[in-house]
Amino acid sequence: MSFSDRTAAGRLLADEVARLAPARPVVVGLPRGGVPVAAEVARVLGAPLDVIVVRKLGVPFQPEVAFGAIGEGGVRLIDQATVRAARLGDRDCARVEKAQRAELERRLARYRQGRERVPLAGRTAVIVDDGIATGSTASVACEVARRQGAARVLLAVPVAAPQALERLRHEADAVVCLSAPARFSAVGQWYEDFAQVGDEEVSALLAAAARAGTQPAEPVRDPGSGPAETDDVIVDAGGTPLPGSLTVPGDAAGVVVFAHGSGSSRLSPRNRKVAEVLNRAGLATLLFDLLTPAEAQDRTKVFDVPLLALRLTQATSWLRPRLPLHVCYFGASTGAAAALVAAAEPRSDIVAVVSRGGRPDLALTRLEAVRAPTLLIVGGADTQVLEANRRAAARLHCEHRITVVAGATHLFEEPGALDAVADTALSWFSRHLASLSPTTPWSDERRGA
Repeated sequence: MSFSDRTAAGRLLADEVARLAPARPVVVGLPRGGVPVAAEVARVLGAPLDVIVVRKLGVPFQPEVAFGAIGEGGVRLIDQATVRAARLGDRDCARVEKAQRAELERRLARYRQGRERVPLAGRTAVIVDDGIATGSTASVACEVARRQGAARVLLAVPVAAPQALERLRHEADAVVCLSAPARFSAVGQWYEDFAQVGDEEVSALLAAAARAGTQPAEPVRDPGSGPAETDDVIVDAGGTPLPGSLTVPGDAAGVVVFAHGSGSSRLSPRNRKVAEVLNRAGLATLLFDLLTPAEAQDRTKVFDVPLLALRLTQATSWLRPRLPLHVCYFGASTGAAAALVAAAEPRSDIVAVVSRGGRPDLALTRLEAVRAPTLLIVGGADTQVLEANRRAAARLHCEHRITVVAGATHLFEEPGALDAVADTALSWFSRHLASLSPTTPWSDERRGA
């Protein structure tokens, strides 16, 4: 993917960020090149626009090689390995840092023109740059935002080097990147017009945003126009009655069927929390037990992925005539494998699949047949499952993505981890449901029966 200029890249990036619906966002651009991109994101979100000024610390005899970076508020990041390799002494480092600190303060005064910085405390900091090569300045910017009290840090860029992007997933709570080309040498190669951005342009964009206020460019639609109603139901899975909970908001845009993991049930607090987020956004949900109480005591059935997938397919067939909406799957642990096996069926009409801490490797022989866009969400500290997901992703031929929640373990029990799962899943489902006609429900004719 390439971009005509920074403004065009910002418009594309804004659409992706908007789908995440960040709570109380403040968009902060990294000067200079990131500010024109950030201005478009702020315009679409109806959010305040500000800057986080970060300066690279370059090796004196080779300034393009960074041994660290600094940011406002005294934030500094030093790469000791580079310091040792360049044989820099304390005086060398201090001299470079002093000069860059003075430049940082000069730019802040020039850009804000006497305005106070936009407070980040308790808000989502959406950090935007025009691209990422090494990630050192973006990493410092994330730390600056956290020190200023941001409740959540979302990093958004049009293009990035894959290696840098992977490291930054551990620095930000969420990362949006439109393109991470394998053959990446410089940010500018992915823009047709990559003219240098001057201080005057940055100052003008910030001043214009301050004058315009924070009204969205377009009205934000409330996806659910009526209250959600939850019914206790009995799902007929091929003659096997299974208890479930069906929640349908007014004007539901689609329905997400949950497949729980081993040792869990429709009462899983993690799945129920994700379901509540989807319901508030206007998506219907079905949570049901994949096994009867007697079957759930049999460990062989708990890990019988073909059986679980069959039950999921049967439950979907039961649901369709009762709720004629487009169907998505959300699977956890072994339930994720079942969701992928079910989605791989030739007559499957599943719009999208999300896996939370899933075991897609248990569906290895069926992955190449999956056609539904698939999102694999894994905790960064869940190393074995993360590796299993990477192996599985290599077998997928459909649109797919791995999202790593930094610091999260298998059950996403860390503060904010499950919220990140819910927000990311909602974005994935909403994007793929939005690509379909909202007035065309599922039917036997559509799937070629």
